[in-house]
Amino acid sequence: MTRDTPAHDLVPAPVRVAGPYRSGFPLDRGTTLSAAPGTETTERWLRAVLGAAYGLPLRDAADEDATNSIRLRIDPGLAPEAYRLHVLSDHVVEIVGGSPAGVFWGAQTLRQLLGPDAFRRAPVRAGSQTLLVARTIEDEPRFPWRGLMLDVARHFMPKDDVLRQLDLMAAHKLNVLHLHLTDDQGWRIEIKRHPRLTEVGAWRARTKWGHRASPLWNETPHGGFYTHDDIREIVAYAADRHISVVPEIDVPGHSQAAIAAYPELGNTDVVDTTALSVWDTWGVNPNVLAPTEAVLRFYEGVFEEVLDLFPAETSPFVHIGGDECPKDQWKASATAQARIAELGVGDEDGLQSWFVRHFDRWLADRGRRLIGWDEILEGGLAEGAAVSSWRGYAGGVTAAEAGHDVVMCPEQQVYLDHRQAAGEDEPMPIGYVRTLADVYRFEPVPPGLAPEAAAHILGTQANVWTEVMENRARVDYQTYPRLAAFAEVAWSRLPAPEERDLADFERRMTTHYERLDALGVDYRPPGGPHPWQRRPGVRGRPLEGAPPNV
Repeated sequence: MTRDTPAHDLVPAPVRVAGPYRSGFPLDRGTTLSAAPGTETTERWLRAVLGAAYGLPLRDAADEDATNSIRLRIDPGLAPEAYRLHVLSDHVVEIVGGSPAGVFWGAQTLRQLLGPDAFRRAPVRAGSQTLLVARTIEDEPRFPWRGLMLDVARHFMPKDDVLRQLDLMAAHKLNVLHLHLTDDQGWRIEIKRHPRLTEVGAWRARTKWGHRASPLWNETPHGGFYTHDDIREIVAYAADRHISVVPEIDVPGHSQAAIAAYPELGNTDVVDTTALSVWDTWGVNPNVLAPTEAVLRFYEGVFEEVLDLFPAETSPFVHIGGDECPKDQWKASATAQARIAELGVGDEDGLQSWFVRHFDRWLADRGRRLIGWDEILEGGLAEGAAVSSWRGYAGGVTAAEAGHDVVMCPEQQVYLDHRQAAGEDEPMPIGYVRTLADVYRFEPVPPGLAPEAAAHILGTQANVWTEVMENRARVDYQTYPRLAAFAEVAWSRLPAPEERDLADFERRMTTHYERLDALGVDYRPPGGPHPWQRRPGVRGRPLEGAPPNV
């Protein structure tokens, strides 16, 4: 008989654990599953993962009072994502959630309690029985937005890898996947009314290998995109795991792939846009969208298809980027200058603000909310817009104090493409050194923020930019184990950063590494990268204090 995992080894840490008590619950071939109305997604998920991991049928309970049974139900008296998990001495596990999502998070905790074998896809100890010790766990998240931003534009991630990321997110109780779908280096979503966006914009001839100052190139053409049905599958798969998917279509900067496909989208009176191709290197690109009515109509058509693929009930927010938009072409463009005068917006910052405000109103008219990077504050923040604060805390503080909702994702803290140690073994070292301990000490709510402003902090997300992550293994290496620390910051009600028990978290991670091993995650080992995880001779951006675009 296999014993369960102690509750004090859970990641993220729960609010309260009572017990253990005598006796408990044996998971075996006689175990049944009882699901009350509203818990069907968790019922399906439990049958799929626990049935596969243990080779168990998990038959329907003959009646709701059956013993040796896992029971799922909703209690509206709990907070929406809260749950209570009772392992009772009469051979019953009861998972009660304040909503279907709460029940699902309780089931994720049950899986952790069962041990690393519960994370495998087939039994490794055929016929074994796992005994859960009787206890009660009460838990609920600190923030409603617990996100991961995945950049599939710089390096395309096949659909099955995205689905896998959703499973990994769910295992860490993260509930928002922000998909960065378009950029200078690739357009990754099919738009049927504008087919060249993927026919041309989804492919580049070669790729810079390492930081943009590196002399090395990968000469293999790179690309890919998601069809409408791929997106529908991703959204539905996420919804079954109570994860919202936020699509990002970047405007008016980061748009060279779109301009390469449709040259009329660019500032044609300044640059020969017909000569542009999908960008093959990294950095801030000067080729931005022209501020014309034709461009607005083009992107309205794009967003119409996007809204159809990402329904409001699962994707209320739509991200429009708005970051790193150089104004040089607008300054030199007679068309842009005439537009500034016509609109009375004063300058190029005002022109960008007009661009953002247009889509804020357009999305609001269709029941959606715009969210963008903190540059959308420049020239005035669009009414109703939310802000992803990436350049530190300042943009988020400004937005929150003005009454706008904020997702905190400062690059200095939670950009997981940044290197994890200062040693030369780190593959393609980028940006700031941010260790597992640094991420664990991240605090999403800036100190000193007034309570009424702090109430506008929707939550936080970790950002995974993929310029130097060419495949799934590299994404795994950069993301884990730091995403486990981030998940605890986003979920658990931790004390102030200087009071957090890092030693206890690292102790719990010893067990969590076994779960990650069972899931096949190519994480960075605590002692440093394996030899095959290094990238010798490939230049990164190794200076601790390097500014973002150096």
